[in-house]
Amino acid sequence: MGRSFDETFASELEPLHAYLARRLGRSAADDLAAETFAVAYRRWDDVDPERPVRPWLYGIASNLVRHHWRKERRMLRAYARTGVDPVLTDDAVSPARLEARLERAALAEALAELRDEEREVLLLHAWAELSDAEIAESLSLPLGTVKSRLSRAREHMRNRLGFNGQVEVDSPKTVEEQP
Repeated sequence: MGRSFDETFASELEPLHAYLARRLGRSAADDLAAETFAVAYRRWDDVDPERPVRPWLYGIASNLVRHHWRKERRMLRAYARTGVDPVLTDDAVSPARLEARLERAALAEALAELRDEEREVLLLHAWAELSDAEIAESLSLPLGTVKSRLSRAREHMRNRLGFNGQVEVDSPKTVEEQP
C-alpha cells in the first residue's frame, strides 16, 4: 500500500462514491462513502502495507452495502415497474430516450432477480471496475468463487435480456452517454 490515509482518501473517494451512487443513490452514497472512510481511518494502522488499498476499501464498502440490499432490491424492482431510474434522471423524453429507458428498466429487473452474492460480484466488476482478484480480496472470497459467481451472473443477464447489442452489462451508460 505505502500511501498515507490522506493520499488514499484523495484518490479513492470519487471512484468509490461513484460506485456507491450507482448502487444506492447519491444520498446513501454520501453516507456510505463517509462511513467507509471512517472505518478505514479507524483501522488504518491494521492495514498490510504490502497489499493494495483499493480492494480493502471496496471490501469495507461492500460490507456496508450488504445492509442496504433489501432497499436496493426494492429500488431495482420499482425501476423495473416504472422504467424510471431512481438514481439517474433525465428530463427530455424522445423516442430514443424512451427506448433506452425501457432497456434500463429491463436491466434493473434482471439485476434485481440475481442472488445478492452474484449481484455484488457483477456490480463490483461492472460499476467499480475491479478485477476478479480485487473482488476476491474485497469480499474475502476464493478467486474461483468470484469467477463462478460472475459467470452465473453474466449467464443470467444474457438469458434474461436476450442480448441484442443494446444493453451492455459490463459498461453501464451514464446519463451523458444515453441517446
